Amino acid sequence: MAPEAIGPIAKALRDGTSFVLSSHARPDGDSIGSQLALTHTLRALGKTVRIVNHDPPPAYLETLPGVTDVEVADCVYDRFDAAVVLECGTLDRTEVTGLDRQPVINIDHHAGNAMYGVLNWFDPSAAACAEMVHDLIAVLGVPLTPAIGAALYAGILTDTGSFRHANISARTFETCRNVAACGVDVADLAAAIYQNSSLGKLRLTGRLLHEMRLEAGGRIAILRVDETLLHDTGCPADDMEGVINLPLAARSVEAVIMIKTTDGVTRASLRSKGVVDVRAVAATFGGGGHRNAAGCTLEAPASEIERRLVSRTVAAIERAGHLRPAEPRA
Repeated sequence: MAPEAIGPIAKALRDGTSFVLSSHARPDGDSIGSQLALTHTLRALGKTVRIVNHDPPPAYLETLPGVTDVEVADCVYDRFDAAVVLECGTLDRTEVTGLDRQPVINIDHHAGNAMYGVLNWFDPSAAACAEMVHDLIAVLGVPLTPAIGAALYAGILTDTGSFRHANISARTFETCRNVAACGVDVADLAAAIYQNSSLGKLRLTGRLLHEMRLEAGGRIAILRVDETLLHDTGCPADDMEGVINLPLAARSVEAVIMIKTTDGVTRASLRSKGVVDVRAVAATFGGGGHRNAAGCTLEAPASEIERRLVSRTVAAIERAGHLRPAEPRA
């Protein structure tokens, strides 16, 4: 049964004629996939649609139909009947100004959503925002096409960590069943996302794993990336999809912290297993995400960031009941 929030959003999309879509800065597979799926749908209904993001789509999504239509800009100057912001907990996370010159429709599944829209649909039970878009498309009555299906599958595949995160449900697989039924070759699409990397990424992966540090008795793995490492390995900065998940293959590792410093900005990405809540860790630093995948941006020396992140990740593991109190770090 569709949630009550879908009806008013579907009506607004049917009644309007022009829309701008956006999502969070540094978009990932779910943000781009959700935007593309909804764009194909609205265009099938005869609507005028633009996608405007602060940053370009990651390279691993280059085969998705319509991805070249994504515009990169800091501001939206034109007026539309509505701005649809997908997979974004707060409007300012888009880093695109001018979206609120028109009514904002907020569609998201991240815990802590600020409910900033004129219309808000927040569903933390969804494994990916693409799941929600799939349900919206059904209410709009637009049949799934291979282009729509590919966008939906890319969003779900990447946002669930290739179906490894804890928020997956029967709804997730029902959505994927519908995607496969509409003609998407899901194996080819997965290969395009995960087996189309540069040799530089392979070299980077080897270096990262070789230099990986362990904390809290081997329960936390720490990866460090900077511009020197990217240059030495020849890895493009946007070709790191999935690298952070690799340490979780070790039985003892329950969480991964990857600290990346480029262009003078330090960002931390976090991943975890089971009920270890790294979203709560990221939230204490002004970030967000999911229980098993989150991130934040910090203005502090990388060594200080690492110390604070490790301390709070240890606390998250302790809360999950998986670790005795760790010895204080020197």
